[in-house]
Amino acid sequence: MTAGTARAPRARRLRRTAPALTPWAQARALARRLPTALAPERIPLDAAAGRTLAAAVVATASLPGTDDAAVDGYAVRGIAPWRVVGRALAGHGGPAVVAAGEAVEIAAGAAIPEGTHRVVPYEEAQRDGDLVCTASVAARRHIRGTGEYVAAGDPVLPTGAVLTPAAVGLAAAVGLDTVTVRRRPSVRLLVTGDEIVAAGTPSPGAVRDAVAPMLAPMLRGWGAEVGPPRYVPDSPAMAGTAAIAGALHDAEITVVCGASSAGPADGLHRSLRLLGACVHVDGVACQPAERQVLAQFGDRWLVGLPGDPYAALVAALTLLEPLVGGLAGRPAAPAAQAMLMGDVRADPRATRLVPVVQQGAYVLGHATTPPWHLGDAAQADALAVVPATWRPERPVELLALG
Repeated sequence: MTAGTARAPRARRLRRTAPALTPWAQARALARRLPTALAPERIPLDAAAGRTLAAAVVATASLPGTDDAAVDGYAVRGIAPWRVVGRALAGHGGPAVVAAGEAVEIAAGAAIPEGTHRVVPYEEAQRDGDLVCTASVAARRHIRGTGEYVAAGDPVLPTGAVLTPAAVGLAAAVGLDTVTVRRRPSVRLLVTGDEIVAAGTPSPGAVRDAVAPMLAPMLRGWGAEVGPPRYVPDSPAMAGTAAIAGALHDAEITVVCGASSAGPADGLHRSLRLLGACVHVDGVACQPAERQVLAQFGDRWLVGLPGDPYAALVAALTLLEPLVGGLAGRPAAPAAQAMLMGDVRADPRATRLVPVVQQGAYVLGHATTPPWHLGDAAQADALAVVPATWRPERPVELLALG
């Protein structure tokens, strides 16, 4: 450089600062807490299994509806022997009154005649013609009083309860034909990548989609409505943005499989900026599946999952399952726990999610599971949540895979 000349300033390379990773437990709690439960709807009982109650189930009928027999036998009054004066069957009535020393042969569930003080089960009775006696001096009366189990007007199932088949049966037993439930969240799956094929044996360089076939039944099990997946190419660049905009119009939740990282073909963050998303989670401190996203567009939601199948499973359990539960108005269930055996170690930088197999009171896990392979998860009972601070003498939380 000659005297009197100035060195040109060196241009500085601007680097995009990576967002801070959200702790795993915090990300999962946000996905549960942020959404507002969907509007209620009233549906018939035969369509209610698996739905979440938006209003408590209140009995319109008592159980039992009248004093009735708890067993098959003889409704008796007074001291044995008793003379049989009639028969009472459930739904068909019978003698309205018995006098002292009389009995009515009775079926379980039939209304007992007035004056009955006990029902003698068949196995405790000896009958000779019209006379019945018993050697039993048992104190049990075998009579169920009106409303003994449920009285009309009693709440029997709380708001937020998931209607199991038994719960549907209970609602029917107390007189209901319909129940008020939360609307099912609708979900659209977008699978990105030029290399992804939806069916058949993939050719060299192609990859068979394993994520959508895995997510669809999981989402239905969590109470969502799932449409068929849409496959979105990496180019042109706006294809992903257009697919997301369309999915947001159609469904409460859009799930983008792949494109959540920062590679040359990963365009999710560009689409989020163009569409004006509010990003709540942009990366989670967990292994695998660090690159996952939770974003909001008004009353619509987007979850970005890694493209690797096992990492996508981890991310779905981290963000997607609690988001569906929040929209469905379903309270978070208490976490199952167990002691963890095997060669698993904590990662001081992140929460690990490890496939485990139940073995009595313990679960057995493996040290490494590659993010692209579902082999261990396919044979697992649950994923164990191994925090950075975990020690072998502490129990771990379990996320069910069933």
